[in-house]
Amino acid sequence: MKVSFEAWIITICYWSWPCLVSLKQLTSTLVFCFSSSGIEVPKYVDNVTPQYKPKFDALLVELKQAEQKSLKESERLEKEIADVQELKKKLSSMTANEYFEKHPELKKKFDDEIRNDYWGY
Repeated sequence: MKVSFEAWIITICYWSWPCLVSLKQLTSTLVFCFSSSGIEVPKYVDNVTPQYKPKFDALLVELKQAEQKSLKESERLEKEIADVQELKKKLSSMTANEYFEKHPELKKKFDDEIRNDYWGY
């Protein structure tokens, strides 16, 4: 008696379903039934994964680099936030000299403008 492939699947699933707990058990049951019945199950040959593996690896490397860059940027921003919060606390009582001690480039800029008689007009 010749039985179709669909009939085998339906029969196996119907009788095995209450006993099966996972897909792995279903797979092993199907392989056992096919091997004992003389039906050959062809081996799957993966031709797609080798094409995309280098692309995926390159994306992983790019992801790691972006993660490192993001961590550095986050650290820089956290420091900047802390500096701004400290400046906010001291702003009402800070003198110009105290501010210029932290920002010497601004002091040089203002000194150059005063020396050149440029008052921002």
